[in-house]
Amino acid sequence: MIETKEQREKVLLVAVDLEDGTDVASSLDELAELADTAGADTVGRLIQNREAIHAATYIGKGKIQELKELVWQTEADTVICDDELSPAQIGNLQEALDCKVIDRTVLILDIFAAHASTSEGKLQVELAQLRYRASRLTGLGKSLSRIGGSAAGSSGGIGTRGPGEKKLEMDRRLIRERISILNRQLKNVVATRETMRKQRLNNGTKVVAIVGYTNAGKSTLLNALTHSDVLEEDMLFATLDPTTRSYEMENGQKILFTDTVGFINKLPHHLIQAFRSTLEEAKYADMILHVVDCSDENYEIHMDVVYDTLKHLDVKDKPVLTVFNKIDRLRDTTTSDNILKDCRSKDTVKISAKQRLGFEELLQKTEKILNEDFVRIEKTFSYEEAGKIQLIRQYGRLDTEEYREDGIYVEAAVPTEYVGKVMG
Repeated sequence: MIETKEQREKVLLVAVDLEDGTDVASSLDELAELADTAGADTVGRLIQNREAIHAATYIGKGKIQELKELVWQTEADTVICDDELSPAQIGNLQEALDCKVIDRTVLILDIFAAHASTSEGKLQVELAQLRYRASRLTGLGKSLSRIGGSAAGSSGGIGTRGPGEKKLEMDRRLIRERISILNRQLKNVVATRETMRKQRLNNGTKVVAIVGYTNAGKSTLLNALTHSDVLEEDMLFATLDPTTRSYEMENGQKILFTDTVGFINKLPHHLIQAFRSTLEEAKYADMILHVVDCSDENYEIHMDVVYDTLKHLDVKDKPVLTVFNKIDRLRDTTTSDNILKDCRSKDTVKISAKQRLGFEELLQKTEKILNEDFVRIEKTFSYEEAGKIQLIRQYGRLDTEEYREDGIYVEAAVPTEYVGKVMG
């Protein structure tokens, strides 16, 4: 019996180095990882140093000829450019190279289309793809038919998953109508999410949002902390849908950990718009766990991307605990104390989510930050006031409870807003 192995797409990576301090080589390394996640093999790369991106063809004429020869030599199926291209640039490059051309944005959208599993995730991905394509209908011309394929899972290659050929060939009016329908459906999802958030606020449960660069180990950390089974894979964007799990601290306090979509450099604007309700989980949390893969040589750049994305989402004034993950991969852990720092966070901690190292310190610091607004109380409640002790259990932390002749003696910590209700 002959086994047929699925043929992986061969891709060439192209970038323009504007010599503005950006590490273009590292960006292409990440683009190669994205291509691998999308199911393609990188067979070559090309970087051109320019003062500005060529308005018509992204790269200059000489480099186009060099790229054309590289396409022929490597038998590449697709050229992927590291920046977002205009419809004219895509069309001109495809005509010059006689090869499919896509950009970083299409690649990321394609990965999201392949990984979306929930109805909300699929709605968000389709919305992002349609918004992207609607903005590019004018002037796209012949390139539209080259990029288009059949429905999800087709053999059309990278950039064809999701809406598919039928939707790609819609005119602007039909796309607008479809976007309106998706917006209405997502509004219902957002309304449900808002209701759940209000319930969490009303019951006083503290919420911790886990954020970080894609593949930093957020899902692994959530699984290790809460003994859950969120998908964890060593690939970019392994999980898209936010997952919330409950955790009970040693003092009996219940908190909710929420895993979020991983951030990435040059995260497409259309994707941020579509996934705003999901990404904004951090905005409504009581604190943020910023997970950083400290074994990645570009971890400082990744930290900057996360903070920039949070700023873009208007997430501010939230206490941040930076979690330097994967310390088991560091060659020299003795010098990590001097190297691993984050002046933008409230505190830092070093862990290995895989090896469950540093969890005790992580939880201690999490508890400390979450309970900074708690007020310490010592009081003997009459037995008629026993209901107030239940209030402490629900919203605060009950450290001591002694039944005496004159009442119930309590030592506890209570959120500032509940002090009046408990002590009054």
